[in-house]
Amino acid sequence: MRYLASHERAVRGTFDFPIELYYVDKSNPRYEMPFHWHMEHELILVLSGTFALSLNGEPFTLSAGDCALVADGSIHGGHPDSCIYECVVFDLERFLPGASVCGQRLARLRESGARLESVFAAHSRPAQLVSALFESMEKEQPGYEFTTTGFLWQLLGEMLTQKLYRPAAAGSAREEKRTQGIKNALRRIREEYAEPLTLDQLAADAGLDPKYFCRVFRQLTGRTPIDYLLYYRVECAAEMLCASRDSVTDVALACGFGDVSYFSRVFRRLKHETPGEYRRAHK
Repeated sequence: MRYLASHERAVRGTFDFPIELYYVDKSNPRYEMPFHWHMEHELILVLSGTFALSLNGEPFTLSAGDCALVADGSIHGGHPDSCIYECVVFDLERFLPGASVCGQRLARLRESGARLESVFAAHSRPAQLVSALFESMEKEQPGYEFTTTGFLWQLLGEMLTQKLYRPAAAGSAREEKRTQGIKNALRRIREEYAEPLTLDQLAADAGLDPKYFCRVFRQLTGRTPIDYLLYYRVECAAEMLCASRDSVTDVALACGFGDVSYFSRVFRRLKHETPGEYRRAHK
């Protein structure tokens, strides 16, 4: 389904090109943005109206043309007011391998405690790059993967040159350690979602007691660890259903579900349709 024709959620990302585009207006069921947290970075561009954004407890009011880059791990949410906005969510680690010069530069910056996070005023150079990136994804012309990646790299370069990022702030070492532990668990889920992961394993990755781990995980993600694991498996299965001709049984097994009936129940609960219905609707 084409983005410009439908004005609905449009997924442009795959595991090889980890970036997704969303268009949001009042007709979208995700018009409101509840407070949440995720592993990926997110770009928000306001097209019209105003958007009251809260970023780690700091309030911002975004108007048409304004945009924001939200870092991974930041708790954010907001309230749109007669607003139309777009979001791009991308996995920075997969775009910038650690072995590359750029990846190493960003790794050193992040190790210092700085965060790639900022708000950009309309017509500023960073805002122009963000707008161009969104346009590249909307049009999806041949080679758009190159232009989209190029605009993203230019944006990061502009931020580093002008120091448009959040410097390291004094904070609780215990809280930082806890947050890093949750990221370790999420990374395990992302990399080994098809394996029979347990709560104890994920809690061990986080370095936390299982009960405390569950509480902290839910505070940051809105889901329990096992609920999130199921959610991630279903998202992977949904992509496989659209991208391959594998049977529903093979998809279920490849995504960590040993019981196909259970897979179908979980899939329907999260996607509101069966795997077969989903495949037919998204082919």
